[in-house]
Amino acid sequence: MVDDDAWEEDSRRADFVEQFALLRELAGSPRMEGRVLGYLMVSNKPYVSSAELARALSASAGSISSTTRRLIDLGFVARHAVPGDRSHYFKVDDDIWGSFLAGERRSLGKQRQLFEDMLTELPDGMPGPRKRLRNARNYFEWLTSYHRKMLADWQEYRDKLDAEEGE
Repeated sequence: MVDDDAWEEDSRRADFVEQFALLRELAGSPRMEGRVLGYLMVSNKPYVSSAELARALSASAGSISSTTRRLIDLGFVARHAVPGDRSHYFKVDDDIWGSFLAGERRSLGKQRQLFEDMLTELPDGMPGPRKRLRNARNYFEWLTSYHRKMLADWQEYRDKLDAEEGE
């Protein structure tokens, strides 16, 4: 069994967190999001406080606060309440990528609705904008339905691998 305190200081963990952050940054996310997410992914604790994140990542409380809010909105991180404790705690689901897909689908619906709303407001005699808005709306409808299939396929694949690995 690994000692949690020793793992907190392990250079392999720190290297993973920074490498993961760089990969997320290359994908277009702020590096701090990758650092927080990477830290939570390899934490052996059931949840981590915002103060611990700030200390471990040498980040300000404000940076941790804004980053965790965004990660919650994206579906990567969840808040965890500890009865009688006013501190903020965070955790990641064992399947953060499946959670991300589910959260992303909510955003797709909002985008589809934006295009739908503009279509109803668009004056007559504007075929170019109407076609572009209709294509955008239809794309997000299609993508939302594909997302459902993709999430179901992922969950089936994940469960099959878990069964093979005895989990």
